[in-house]
Amino acid sequence: MRFILLALLVASSQLGQAQQYPAKPLRMLVGYSAGGGADALARLIAAKMADGLGQQVLVENRPGAGATIAAAAVASSPADGYTIFFADTALLIAPAIYQKLSFDSVKSFAPVSGACTTPLVIAVNNEVKAASVAELISTLKANPGRLSYGSPGIGTVHHLAMETFKRQAGVDIVHVPYKGASAIIPDVISGQLQIGIISAPPALAQSKAGRLRPIALTSPVRVAGADWPALADTLPGFDASPRLFVLAPAGTPAGVVTKLNETLKTALASKDLLDAFSAQGAFADWSTPQALGVLMAQESLRWAQVARDAGIKAE
Repeated sequence: MRFILLALLVASSQLGQAQQYPAKPLRMLVGYSAGGGADALARLIAAKMADGLGQQVLVENRPGAGATIAAAAVASSPADGYTIFFADTALLIAPAIYQKLSFDSVKSFAPVSGACTTPLVIAVNNEVKAASVAELISTLKANPGRLSYGSPGIGTVHHLAMETFKRQAGVDIVHVPYKGASAIIPDVISGQLQIGIISAPPALAQSKAGRLRPIALTSPVRVAGADWPALADTLPGFDASPRLFVLAPAGTPAGVVTKLNETLKTALASKDLLDAFSAQGAFADWSTPQALGVLMAQESLRWAQVARDAGIKAE
């Protein structure tokens, strides 16, 4: 009887919190510097969520260590719904490449919702004799270990996406890690690199200018304004794009999580946000908390396997 009463009291308390929530501004932590792609998307979403919640959602940048600094800060924050995390696939890769983390990438967080996905593009220098995925694979097989590709760094989703491509296509390409993405495109254009894995908007701009040749998307979903095929058309099941999603600290009341999820669902249905996403090369990807939790567990195992197979560790 005492147990039943205690459970009713806890449920009543959580319901009361959810009804009063939010009573003050929220913090949305982002694991990257201001001005970057993730930061821009976070600010778009935060503004829309603020409209729905009736409180400010303040974006706070905590860059460094593959977004694990921001993740640790959220994991150790009070589970009251006032600190949320605009997380990305890097969170799910982190356990595979970092030896010590102060949090569990899945268990330390309460899933709220998927937010968006940002497909990547494999693009080549104009001198590379390939205009399709099949032709690129043939070129790589004819020149094992002779061509190189650039990624924004070791252990990034870009890097692991290309390692997945290498394994599925049965090809050998030399990885050249950069400290960020800005120098990759100029080096592909100049021919210092033959291949780059880059974001869709700059790939579209450079393609229209005739400076490089996009070959395929890492996502099965197409990008607005481009007719590029998906790698999945040639390599069935291929899907290796950065996913961005919203999390709260583990233990956040279910009613608060539901409120955040419903607010985000409404935000992601607004035309102006969808148009802004399109300009960023992203598409909306809302989900229930339960579906996001399943996806996080699956993706964490998947990237761990890719990292093990390729021998990837953070430097």
